[in-house]
Amino acid sequence: MSQSVCVTLVTFNARRYIEPCLESILRQTYSPLEIVVVDNGSLDGTRGVLAGYEDIVRVTYNNSNIGFAAAQNQAIARSSSDWVLVLNPDVVLAPDFIEHLMAGTSMDPRVGTICGRLLSIGRDLKPLRKPLIDSAGLYFTPAMRHFDRGWHEPDDGRFRQMEYVFGASAAAALYRREMIADISDGGHFFDPDFFAYREDADVSWRAQLLGWRCLYIPSAVGHHVRTVNPLNRHEVPAVLNMHSVKNRFLLRIKNMTSGLYRKFWAPTTGRDLLVLGGCLLREPKSLPAFWRLARCCHRSLKWRHNIMSRRQVSDENLAHWFSSQPSAQPVDQVALEVGATVSLCNR
Repeated sequence: MSQSVCVTLVTFNARRYIEPCLESILRQTYSPLEIVVVDNGSLDGTRGVLAGYEDIVRVTYNNSNIGFAAAQNQAIARSSSDWVLVLNPDVVLAPDFIEHLMAGTSMDPRVGTICGRLLSIGRDLKPLRKPLIDSAGLYFTPAMRHFDRGWHEPDDGRFRQMEYVFGASAAAALYRREMIADISDGGHFFDPDFFAYREDADVSWRAQLLGWRCLYIPSAVGHHVRTVNPLNRHEVPAVLNMHSVKNRFLLRIKNMTSGLYRKFWAPTTGRDLLVLGGCLLREPKSLPAFWRLARCCHRSLKWRHNIMSRRQVSDENLAHWFSSQPSAQPVDQVALEVGATVSLCNR
């Protein structure tokens, strides 16, 4: 019997994109498939579009914008499938996207996340004249910055190897139900304190600490309209930049281990000082990030304790993921390690 998949979406003023996104889901060759949408108080006509799909899509309407993370938790809670595909409404999937992802679900019982090859697409939803990669999974640098592998690079044959990566962009990430339960806290898979931005990196790091793997399958292709990227920070609403600053430090409070910090303290501390100086001198609207960080610190430390008390992976095994260049691990190499006990040290 086929494993079931639920696609979960959060909309907020997504009228331009939501119909093409839903239609691409409905054209998927994989089944059984269900769709759950949570709307975060859209005012641009998104709700009118969603109303036309209510006979085949389960829709929840929130009165206000509670954030991507909390709304995705709502959507996931309304599903009972074996796997959950978290999807942005500005993504359009190739018809066999889910089928290709699901082909990898039986490769390794410790695969908790699977992602495909996302390509950039214009706001008119037309393919770019020269195809560019949007994401081939996530990676972290020694300065604790995280990026999408391959972002803005030509789609000319690179990143075409199936391999293990650190994590997946939540623009289109397939999660195993068992992993969702394992790394959640208080029923929360995504941390609501993140609100939006970097919540997928937090999920990826938690999953790695508990021994779950992320598999990248390049034959699964989707197209993503990326409105926030490393080059357009000054065009992003101030509130999102503020959350970005807050979440950078929240990520570390929850997931950084002493061994990793000792290894990468210089680039990490240098970047921290640069961020702090930037807020003081160039981006004062982001300074409330530190007050918000203090308010949620107690909850984050409790979540950290939950994860660290069950940690499965050593600092040595984690450290190779933190690289100045996109890192990956061959599938055949990791397959030899399935079932092996990983020593735990440097808690």
